[in-house]
Amino acid sequence: MMAHKRLQELLDVVVAQGGSDLHIFAGGVPMIRVSGALIPLTRYPALTSEETEEMLKSIVPDGHWEGFAKNQSIDLSYAHQADTRFRVNGYRVQGTTAIAMRLIPHAIRTFTELNLPPILDVFTQREQGFFIVVGPVGHGKSTTLATMIDRINDTRAEHIVTIEDPVEYLFTPKKSLIHQREVYIDAPDFRSALQSTFREDVDVIMVGEMRDYETISAAVTAAETGHLVFSTLHTNNAAQTIDRIIDMFPAEQQAQVRVQLSGSLAGIFSQRLIPRVSGGLIPAYELLINNNAISTLIRDAQTHEISSVIQTSSQEGMIDMDRMLADLVRRGEVTVEHAYEHAMDPKTFEHYL
Repeated sequence: MMAHKRLQELLDVVVAQGGSDLHIFAGGVPMIRVSGALIPLTRYPALTSEETEEMLKSIVPDGHWEGFAKNQSIDLSYAHQADTRFRVNGYRVQGTTAIAMRLIPHAIRTFTELNLPPILDVFTQREQGFFIVVGPVGHGKSTTLATMIDRINDTRAEHIVTIEDPVEYLFTPKKSLIHQREVYIDAPDFRSALQSTFREDVDVIMVGEMRDYETISAAVTAAETGHLVFSTLHTNNAAQTIDRIIDMFPAEQQAQVRVQLSGSLAGIFSQRLIPRVSGGLIPAYELLINNNAISTLIRDAQTHEISSVIQTSSQEGMIDMDRMLADLVRRGEVTVEHAYEHAMDPKTFEHYL
């Protein structure tokens, strides 16, 4: 009971300090992440192994603790207060329990509030296609997807199904009918949940993460057969994303997948959250739009030329990451040092400066 009470206190601190993450582990004081930086909560004592385990046990749903004991890790969502939820990962570290908890904002913000480009709205109005948001862990992919899904919810009467592990943002149905399915609770895996959408009269599908080629194959097929599909990958840019997708398939299937992807892909949005000079974080991003040139490069396995097409296609709405970073520096939003850390090609970035 005391461990659960201490956990609630720590979650209150995350909310009060405007933090994004809480880290709990044996042998050290709790730490929170604020504006990208980890801060130790030194007013709290170091936690014991027993305390961290009791904290996790206090929030794991009935019947799921055995799964953690077997797999040594567990993912779940946790409602701290009526309007505050966290995405939770419990895991083992040298035989002790550690917990990482990420705050999921209650309100789903707009493109403007997130400093995202208005052109993203174009993709929410499509009838079908495959749109992928990519970037490192912790750089806002889920938040961007939630904003795009909620934009559809605001403007269109569609049946939307999200497939997540765990469910993060909770959507309130507006014009759309929204069903949020959690993997391992509502479906055995992403692939099965995706395949079942073909029998559920679904218009829009959001897949929280594509982890294997079966899931990607089902997502591409869904986009080909009249659905609008959104998902994420942990890749760095558009060209790498396409290569990663293709490489997940057996060699004998890759040519066919290139053809499928060249026709079904709508766009790829790569983003980074960079420390802002005035405080907080600001996104930098790259946007690929699948036009005839991009489609041909994908089909012909010439993905190394994609970055050049993005750089020369700003008039079509494409956005080049290095140009974007240089623009943020010129506007005084971020430092040269921070921008340089995220440059796709340092020489190109320097040229734009």
